[in-house]
Amino acid sequence: CRYYREVLPGEIVKISRYEVQTLDVVPRPEGDPSAFCIFEYVYFARPDSIFEGQMVYSVRKRCGQQLAIEAPVEADLVSTVPESATPAALGYAQKCGLPYIEVLCKNRYVGRTFIQPNMRLRQLGVAKKFGVLSDNFKGKRVVIIDDSIVRGNTISPIIKLLRESGAKEVHIRVASPPIKFPCYMGINIPTKEELIANKPEFHDLANYIGADSVVYLSVEGLVSSVQESIKARQESENNLKTQKSRAGKIGHCTACLTGEYPVELEW
Repeated sequence: CRYYREVLPGEIVKISRYEVQTLDVVPRPEGDPSAFCIFEYVYFARPDSIFEGQMVYSVRKRCGQQLAIEAPVEADLVSTVPESATPAALGYAQKCGLPYIEVLCKNRYVGRTFIQPNMRLRQLGVAKKFGVLSDNFKGKRVVIIDDSIVRGNTISPIIKLLRESGAKEVHIRVASPPIKFPCYMGINIPTKEELIANKPEFHDLANYIGADSVVYLSVEGLVSSVQESIKARQESENNLKTQKSRAGKIGHCTACLTGEYPVELEW
């Protein structure tokens, strides 16, 4: 098979052996921007996925580059929490002029700790999930790029592991903003009380998780990284007006980061 195109929001498509036919496009309410889940770019999607005409890998790399602009640090090498943060780590290293070197080896037979039903299982999952490549970082200052920190259960044991294996310093840089609000659109983001960004420990997060420093990407930095190539592509198209009428204004749901939900919540 080959990639053909994305289905537009509200579009009804008929696919036959002969053609791909648009039956209808449900119109968006006037002035209501689209609200594609920005967390798809941050974490959920495979890096080779294509959303809104751009590859997720490229967006994550831009996030890493923007993070390097916003939060540089004196260090010897850049690495990642494999694997969804790898493109961001490469972008960060490239922008900072530091070498990208692997420090963690992922166990392929352990599932995602993010979706385990309780903290004990998540912590056990982390313990089994990673091994260290200590020869690559012993005695060095390491910058670890993570895609997100939700509860803080995964990153703390990783930092402990790196320190015990000889890392001189461990700096954490997060390629997305703090997650502060639950998602009511079907994504498994926990209650506000479970999120580390809403706990008192967040005000001294570096000390709490055992890092030398922790800095997140700003909301503006994430949005600009996601929308950069979308805007550039739209501006370069001659039929810009037609494209905008078909796809609506550029818009992304940042509710889990900002608390601004794309629809009114009914309780």
